[in-house]
Amino acid sequence: MQDGNSIRSVVIVGGGTAGWMTAAALANAIRTGCRITLIESEEIGTVGVGEATIPPIRTFNESLGIAENDFVKATQGSFKLGIQFVNWGRQDHAYFHPFGTYGRNFDFVPLHQYWIAAQQRGEAPPLDDLCMAWAAAKRGKFAPPLADQRHVASTFDYAYHFDAGLYARFLRSYAEVRGVVRIEGRIGDVALNGETGHVTHVTLEDGRQVDGDLFVDCSGFRGLLIEGALQTGYQDWTHWLPCDRAVAVPCAKVGDPTPYTRSTAREAGWQWRIPLQYRTGNGYVYCSQFLSDEAAADTLLANLDGAALADPKPLRFVTGRRNLFWNRNVVAIGLSGGFMEPLESTSIHLIQAGISKLLALFPDRNFDPLVSEEYNRIAINEFERIRDFIILHYKLTSRTDSELWRYCAAMSVPDTVTWKIEHFRRHGRLVQRDADLFGPPSWLAVHIGQGNMPEGADPLLPLRGAGHADYLRKLEGALARAAESMPTHADYIARHCAAA
Repeated sequence: MQDGNSIRSVVIVGGGTAGWMTAAALANAIRTGCRITLIESEEIGTVGVGEATIPPIRTFNESLGIAENDFVKATQGSFKLGIQFVNWGRQDHAYFHPFGTYGRNFDFVPLHQYWIAAQQRGEAPPLDDLCMAWAAAKRGKFAPPLADQRHVASTFDYAYHFDAGLYARFLRSYAEVRGVVRIEGRIGDVALNGETGHVTHVTLEDGRQVDGDLFVDCSGFRGLLIEGALQTGYQDWTHWLPCDRAVAVPCAKVGDPTPYTRSTAREAGWQWRIPLQYRTGNGYVYCSQFLSDEAAADTLLANLDGAALADPKPLRFVTGRRNLFWNRNVVAIGLSGGFMEPLESTSIHLIQAGISKLLALFPDRNFDPLVSEEYNRIAINEFERIRDFIILHYKLTSRTDSELWRYCAAMSVPDTVTWKIEHFRRHGRLVQRDADLFGPPSWLAVHIGQGNMPEGADPLLPLRGAGHADYLRKLEGALARAAESMPTHADYIARHCAAA
C-alpha cells in the first residue's frame, strides 16, 4: 500500500556504470507507484576505467538475480583473486593483496603473529604462500571456493575483471525491461525551488522538461546537480594522494588471462593491468607535477603486453569527495560524489555502496534531514577509510629513486593512518575502525608487502608456549595441493562463461 507522501518519481542524471547500476537496483526494489527515468547523452563519453572489482560486486549482482556465468559472458569478463603489487615498497619486489584470509586462525593469537615470530627466527615461508588466493593465482588456476569450511579451499574470495561499458549495457537491458525509461539528451538547465532549494526539474537542450521528486546525480566528475546546481563543495586530498591524471589504453591479449590484477609502481605513479577474455585493459595513473602527459603516454605504450588497440585516452581528476554526498533532494553516486584512484579497485564498489545506502535510507517527499544526515555520516566514513588504505600504499615505501616516492615517504598522513601503522609496527596488531571496507588480511598484506615489519609479536604469543612453525609449513603444503587440483583460469572460463 503506497503512502500519500511516497516518492513518485526518481530522475537519474547520467548513464554509464553508475547510472545503470542505480537504475537496475531501483527498478528491482521499486515495484509500483514510482516512475524511474534516466537521462543520458550518447555524445558524452564515460570514464570507463573501472574494469576491476572487489568481492561485494557478487552480492550486488545476486541481489538483482543475475546469474554469474551470464554476467561474465556478457561483459567478456574474467575472475580476480586479488592484486599483485610490483615495485611499491622497493624496486624489484612484488607482493599479493589476496581476497580472503591467510590460512585459518587456530589460536587466540592471530595466525600472522605466529608467522611474525617464525620470520624473526628465519623459519617462515613467504607470507603470500600462506593464502589460498595466491596459491591459485600464481599457478593461473581458478574455481569458486568450496562450501566446506574445514577445507583450505574455502578460505578465499573472488571478484571480476570486466568491460564496464558492456556491464552498463547489460544493466540497461535489465532496467528497461523493468520499466526504467531512458531519455536521450543533454541537460541545459536545472531548476530549483525558491523556498526549499530542491531541484524541481531539469530542462534538456531541446526544451523538454523532466520533473522529479528525487534526483540521483551520476553525471561523473562534472557533478551537474550536486555541484553545478547545488554548489555542495569539494574536499581536495591531493596532498595525501598526489596523482591527478591518468592515461588508459586497451591492448591485444597475449596468453591466457591471469586471475588477478597487476599494479606496477613507476616513476611518477602506477600502471594497472586488467585481463579480460579478448583484450587487456591498461592505464598509467600519475602525478602531473612530476611527469608530462607525453612521457606518461610513452611509458604506458612501452609497457604493454601486446599491440595497442586504440589511442591512449587521457583523464584528469582531483582525488577527494564532495562535502555532502546527499544534499537536499540530490544524491551523488559514482564520480559525481568523489574520486578515489582505482588502486584497490573501489570505483564500482563505491557506486554499489551508494546505492545500498540509498535503498536502506530511502526518503519520502518530506526529505527528513535526519535521513540525509545519516547517509552522509556513513558515506563519509566509508570514503575516508578507503582513502586511508590507499594512502598506506604510498606512505609505506622505501623508494628514493624519484620525486614522487620521496614526497610520499616523507609526507604527513591522517592520524587514522599513523595510528594503524604504529600499532602494526610495534606489535603486529591490525586494529580496525568502523566502516573499514578492507579487513585485517588486506592491511596485513600491505604492511608486510611494503616493509612495515613489526618490532615484536603480540606480547601474548610467548605466553602461549608453542611456536607452531610446523603448522605454517603444513598450511603452505595444503594450499599448494588444493591449488594444483583446480582447473586453469582459462579452462574454467571456457567451460562456464566464454563470451561469444
